[in-house]
Amino acid sequence: MSIRHAVRMVVLATLLGGLPVGATTMLRTDVPQMAQTSDTVVQGVVRRVQSRWSGDKRRIITDVEIQVTESLKGQPGGTVLVTQPGGRMGDIGQVVSGLASFSEGEEVVVFLEKRGAAAFQLSGMAQGKYEVRRTGPSAMAVPSSTGDAVLIDPKTRQETVSNAQTMSLAELKATVRAVVQAQQAAPAKKGAK
Repeated sequence: MSIRHAVRMVVLATLLGGLPVGATTMLRTDVPQMAQTSDTVVQGVVRRVQSRWSGDKRRIITDVEIQVTESLKGQPGGTVLVTQPGGRMGDIGQVVSGLASFSEGEEVVVFLEKRGAAAFQLSGMAQGKYEVRRTGPSAMAVPSSTGDAVLIDPKTRQETVSNAQTMSLAELKATVRAVVQAQQAAPAKKGAK
């Protein structure tokens, strides 16, 4: 192999190494949008994270059981089951870019869309999960990382960055409640015409 060919290979590998291979692409969303489009929004504690094979044994699926401490939208019951593609079974792991990770005992606020009769999925993928971090009397809501997923601005359709920011838990809950109240008031206004 000539030195010139070797240099070309190194340059090409460097250029290609900077590109996300098979990265997930998703529309950027924010708390008000997710609160509006979600079927359910809950605050709770992760009680179980368990991966399993799909019915056809070709994919790994992870089930996340969250014990609900407060429902901000919807009436989900005492627990919700969030199902996501990816996970680990023995020595085999499948990773899906743009999905949130969960750990047992973690306190979260999640924005959920109904998926089948008994399960949910996150609205906006990882954008639909906020971790609750408590320090003394205050609690902060920290957005989940979208990892190497490519975010697209819904208006311009151009690549963008996340606009999710850490906020107080009280602020996050107030934003969700305001959206829910506006949704509930909208049908009443239509009926009054």
